[in-house]
Amino acid sequence: MFLTETHLHTRESSACASATGAQQAEQYKALGYDTIFVTDHFLNGNTAVDRSLPWSEQVELYCAGYENAKKRGDEIGLTVLFGIEYGWNATDLLIYGVDKEWLLSYPDTLRISVQEFCDRVHMAGGCIVHAHPFREADYINEMKFLPRQTDGVEVFNSGNRMNVWNERAKWYAVQYGKTMTAGSDCHHISADKDSFAGVYTDEKIETAADYVKAVKNGQILGLKTRSDF
Repeated sequence: MFLTETHLHTRESSACASATGAQQAEQYKALGYDTIFVTDHFLNGNTAVDRSLPWSEQVELYCAGYENAKKRGDEIGLTVLFGIEYGWNATDLLIYGVDKEWLLSYPDTLRISVQEFCDRVHMAGGCIVHAHPFREADYINEMKFLPRQTDGVEVFNSGNRMNVWNERAKWYAVQYGKTMTAGSDCHHISADKDSFAGVYTDEKIETAADYVKAVKNGQILGLKTRSDF
């Protein structure tokens, strides 16, 4: 089986991360991952990008962490793919199957509703996974759910301090028949190997389209989680 990280951040693009894209690629290669998705906080979330810049410049800066990770990944034999963690009033959605050119073609992205954004993702052939839906934190005033717009649920997130938040996410996925995924939500270099998560597939995830297919067709074979999950 092949192991893919579905959720990580870089210092270049996420304000809360300390690991660069290149460092993330090196870290995951050493851990034996086959593929990683860089899913930095989008421009409506905890971004490191100056929001006063023109849209095209914002997108270029937003993609820098991914591009640096991919450059290093190409050098060391790690597949690095592009993703997004889109923020909607402290509700986070992991987006797969779109790219920089797609973002550049929609300069109104931050002005449309979350439902219209999700429709655009699906029209582009992408998929949407609800990240850590039951996380509790000071910045989360209410939990929101989009079962009609999402294709999967992140039922294990290493960044959740309470395991019950993961257990509730699994319950939600079962109730709505959603594909279950897992992610590390990694922001930093870590020596704790038990803090890394991901998904197992029978075939290597070589492209974002491969992962979209795995999510939509139920082709995820298993999840890498902590031993207590």
